[in-house]
Amino acid sequence: MNQTPSRLGKLAAARVPNVLAAVTSSPRSSRRRSGLFGAVLAAATALWASSIAAAELPTPSADLEERHDQAFQAAVARAAPAVVRIETVGGLERVSDVLFGTGPTTGLIVDPKGYIVSSAFNFSNKPTSILVRMPDGSRKPAQLVATDHNRMIVLLKVDVDKPLPVAETVAEKEIRVGQWAIAVGRTFDSDKPNLSVGVVSARERIWGKAIQTDAKVSPNNYGGPLLDIRGRVMGVLVPLSPQAGSEVAGVEWYDSGIGFAIPIESILQALPRLMKGEDLKPGVAGINLAGNLYLGDAVLGPVQANSPAAEAGLKAGDKVVEIDGRPVARAADVKMAISRRYAGDKVSLVIDRKGQRISVDLVLVDKLEPFQHAFLGVLPMRDGPRNGTRVRFVFPESPAAKAGLKTGDIILGAAGKPLKGADELREELGALKVGTRVELQIRRNGRDLSVAAELAALPDQLPAEDFPPARKPQDVSAGRPAVGKITFRVPEVAGETTAYVPESYDPAVSYGVCVWIHGAGGFDEQQLFELWQPICDRYDLIFIAPKSADPQRWTPMDLNLVGKLCEQLAETYNVSSARFAVCGYREGSGMAWNAAQRLNDRVRAAILIEGLPMGPAPEVDPLHRFAALVVSAGKAGQNRPLEQAISALRSRKIPTATWTLGEQSRALTADDCRVLARWIDSLDRI
Repeated sequence: MNQTPSRLGKLAAARVPNVLAAVTSSPRSSRRRSGLFGAVLAAATALWASSIAAAELPTPSADLEERHDQAFQAAVARAAPAVVRIETVGGLERVSDVLFGTGPTTGLIVDPKGYIVSSAFNFSNKPTSILVRMPDGSRKPAQLVATDHNRMIVLLKVDVDKPLPVAETVAEKEIRVGQWAIAVGRTFDSDKPNLSVGVVSARERIWGKAIQTDAKVSPNNYGGPLLDIRGRVMGVLVPLSPQAGSEVAGVEWYDSGIGFAIPIESILQALPRLMKGEDLKPGVAGINLAGNLYLGDAVLGPVQANSPAAEAGLKAGDKVVEIDGRPVARAADVKMAISRRYAGDKVSLVIDRKGQRISVDLVLVDKLEPFQHAFLGVLPMRDGPRNGTRVRFVFPESPAAKAGLKTGDIILGAAGKPLKGADELREELGALKVGTRVELQIRRNGRDLSVAAELAALPDQLPAEDFPPARKPQDVSAGRPAVGKITFRVPEVAGETTAYVPESYDPAVSYGVCVWIHGAGGFDEQQLFELWQPICDRYDLIFIAPKSADPQRWTPMDLNLVGKLCEQLAETYNVSSARFAVCGYREGSGMAWNAAQRLNDRVRAAILIEGLPMGPAPEVDPLHRFAALVVSAGKAGQNRPLEQAISALRSRKIPTATWTLGEQSRALTADDCRVLARWIDSLDRI
C-alpha cells in the first residue's frame, strides 16, 4: 500500500519533534548532546523535505512506532498478572488539602503467599475496608499489614489457596538514565492495565530513595509498577516530595512529567520487616549540615540536644569524611545516606575534628524533641560594626533586659568565643537550650564588660509599637539596582510580576521581604501597592505580588513561579534570611503555607490572613528558624479549627503570634499592614 506525498510529509513532520525530544532528553554531556542534536535535526529536516519531493514511497513492513507499541504492550502483558486492582470503602474525604475520591487504585504482588505492596497515598484517608481483585477475577478482602513511612509504601495481605504470580524484578544498579520506562496502573479497566510511556529521567532522587521518570504518574497508577522494556519491575509508583514526608506529599506533581518510583530492590529488602507488621519510619540523627549541601564539605552545624548525634559526642565544626565505610565528598552525601535509612538503623561515621580522625556509631530514631530556639531579647542594628553586634532594641522583661544590656551596647562574643556579627550571634545562641546561662562579652561606651543572661524561648507576642531605626540614612542613589515599583519576569512563566523596593534602598543593609499570595479573584494592583508602598518605605521591606495562572485559585504548579521570584529577589537585592515572609490572603493562605514548607531554605515566616495552615509545618532546627502570624476575624472562641491549628504549631515550638480584625471579616487597612510589617521587622531578633 502506498502513501501520498502529502501524507508522508505530515508523518515525517510529526515525527521530527519526537526525534528531537529523544535527543534532548539524553543523559550525555551537553557538548555531545549539542552535536547529536544538530545531526539529528539535519537528518530529520532532510527526511521531511524528501518526503514532500517524493511522489510515492513504500510503507515500511513494520513501522517503528508500531514496533514500539508492540514492545510496550508485550512488557505490560508480561507483568500484568502481578498487577492488581484495589478498591477501598469508607474513610476520610480529605487529608491535608487533598480531596479523596472513591475510585480504585493499584497494587503489585510481591510474594506468592498473598503479599501486595501499594502506595501509602492510596490509604492515607484510612479506609474502613480494602478489597483486592485477584488475577482470576475474584475479589478478596485485604488487611493493611504495615507501612513504610520513609518510602511511602504499604504492605497488604490477602488469604490465598494457591500461589500468586510475581513479576520479574530488576536490580537498581542495572537501571540506566534514558532507558524506556512504562508506568502501569489498573484503574480504568479491571481486565486491562492502563499504561504511560516515558524514560528514566534520573536515579537516586528524593535523597537517594527514588527513580524519576517523565512517564505520567498520577493517582491512576500510584501503587503500580514502573517497568522496563522487558516487562521487569524497576520500582513502585508513589507521590514524593524532597521537602515533605506525608502520604500526600508530592501529589501536586501528577501528570507533570515528574514522577517517582521506589526501587523494587529497596522494597524487597524491607519486606521481611514489613511482613512482621513492623511500621518503618525515617531515621533521624539530629545532624545539621552547615553551608552549601552540594558544593561544600560535610561540616556540621549546631547539633541538636538530646539527639543520637549529641549522645555520640558529635560537635559543631566536625567534618564527616566517611559514612558506613564510604568516603564523603560533599554535605549532600551525608543527608542522602541518612535519608535512606530507618529508625533503629545503626550508622557508622568517621569525622575529622581539628585534624584528628574519630570513629563514632549512632542509632537513628524516628523523631526528635521539637527544637526550640533560644532567645536573648535584643534586635540588632543592620548597619552595625564589622566586629560585633550593636544593640538596636532590648525587649522588656527579656533575658537581655534582666542582664542589664542597653541600646547601643556592642556584643562582641559569647562564652569567650568572638562573634563577628548578628548572624553569627543568632546562630550561636539559637542553638543553645532554653534555660542555658551564657556569658556575653560586650562593649559599652568604649569599655569592655561581661554580663550573664539565662536564655528564654522565642516569644509569641506581637510588637506593641515601632522599634527604633535599624540604620542611619545614607545617600546611596548610585550603584544600586532598580528601586520603586518594578517588574520581574520568570522565563518559563507568562506575564510579569510587580514588586516595590523602597526608594531609600541601601545595598549595604539587608531588607525584609513580604511575598503577597492573593485570594480568589486576584487583586487590584494599584490599590494594593498604594496601601503597601509607604509601609515598605517605613520598615525597609520589599513587597512582591505574584499572580496565579488562574485568578480564582492557586495550583501546585504556581509554586514554581513563587520559588523563582524568591530566587530573583535574593540574587538582585540584599534581603534578610531572617525576615523573609510569605503572606497568604484568605484563599491564598494554603498556597502561602505550602510555599513556606517547600521553600524553607529561604522563607522564614508565614502570615495567614483569614486562613488556616494546611498540612505539616516547616521543619525547625538550629539552622532554620520559622515563625507564624495568624490573622483572624470572628468572635473569640468560635473558630475551633483555627484554635487547634495554633495550638498544634505552638506544641511544635514554633513561635505563633495572633492578630484579630474584629468580629467581622473586612479588608486590610494601613494600620493592619503596619502590624504585619512591624512583626516582620522583629524577626531578626536574637
